[in-house]
Formats: sequence, C-alpha cells, structure tokens
Amino acid sequence: MMWVREVEPGVFVHEHPLVKAKLTWMRDIHTGHREFRNLAREVATALAWAALSDARLRPRRVRTPLAEANGYDLDERVGLVPILRAGLGLVDGVLAVVPNATVWPVGIYRDEETLQPVTYYEKLPSTLPISLCLVLDPMLATGGSAAAAITLVKSRGVQRVKFLGLVGAPEGVRHVRTHHPDVEIYLAALDDHLTPPPQKPDDPPAGYIVPGLGDAGDRLFGT
Repeated sequence: MMWVREVEPGVFVHEHPLVKAKLTWMRDIHTGHREFRNLAREVATALAWAALSDARLRPRRVRTPLAEANGYDLDERVGLVPILRAGLGLVDGVLAVVPNATVWPVGIYRDEETLQPVTYYEKLPSTLPISLCLVLDPMLATGGSAAAAITLVKSRGVQRVKFLGLVGAPEGVRHVRTHHPDVEIYLAALDDHLTPPPQKPDDPPAGYIVPGLGDAGDRLFGT
C-alpha cells in the first residue's frame, strides 16, 4: 500500500507526509484540545483508508450524464468499537470514510497499579451483524485494553477484526499480536518504549508511551 509500511508482520505504519506532520502537531505540548481533536479526526481518516484497502466490493451498474458505466458498492458491513473514552476521538474520522458503519463503544480502563484491563461497560449484541470490525483507541500502550476489546468482539462472532490507533509502543503491539496474531494493527507511529514504574514522586506513571503524546483522552476532551 502506498504510504503505508509493514514494519513487522501484521503491523502497518502510515508514513504519508501529511500524517507525519499532523502527528507532530499532536505531540506538541502547546497544541490545544480543539486542534488536537481535529487532528485526531484527520489522522483517523487516513488510517481508515489504509485499513479498508482490502475491503470487498460488489459490482454496480450506474448511469452517468453521458453513458452507462460499471462501478462498485462496498460489500462490507463495517462496525466500529471505540474503547472509551479516548477511542471516541477517532470515530468521526473513520465515519467520514464509512458513514454507514455501526458504532458500539466499549468501556475498558487500565488499572494503574496492575496495568491490567478492566471492562466496566459494554452493550454489544450477542451476535454482531457485521463482517469487519475496527477497534479504535488512540494509544496502544500495554495492549491490554486493545486485546480485551478484540476478544470481546470475537466472542460475538466477528472473524475479521483490525485495530486502529495513533501511536503504539512495541510492548503493546507484541501483546496484541501474541493474543490475536490474525488482527492487523494500523498506526500513525510506532514509538520507542513504555515508561517504567516510577521511582520518585515526580516520575511519570508506568505504562505511558515514550515519546508518545501524553494522555490522549485528556488532550481530546480538555480535561
């Protein structure tokens, strides 16, 4: 795929110049939450184009102003599962590409002491009426929340699942790929590492992506 590089099996990083520039603005500590939110939406749209590059099509015959032409309709039922709360910041960008997609938010948070995922909200039907699910979360840090959401989606009968995020850490990528080797991961950047457990009171919390872009939820919603 043009502008998308497979950095390791099943892990794709979007390297379009505009994506790189927009992500740099998002990393900047001086970028306000309104601009951060707009940039997240734009990068999510680019990631959605990449993730749907293998989407199935069905033929369709249309009439142009001059003649009849052969064309296509999307032959996929796409569902979005944003992980609350930060995953909501990617929804509009993906819906710009697939406006008929259904959306089922899932609430999963990371316990700051154990770094394990805790599911606190989900209203998924017993069988998801979709053929492709995109799990959305800006940050793929430890990978626990992403893997838990993917497991939940698969338990509802969906076989084709992909993950879309802005920034990932090697630890999170490894965790998701270990538990779900069939799930492709699409990112705007694969960063260096996660912060270790704090040794001093002013050290950052454990499990944050470095260099990252901070707490995506806080920066999206101005909290």
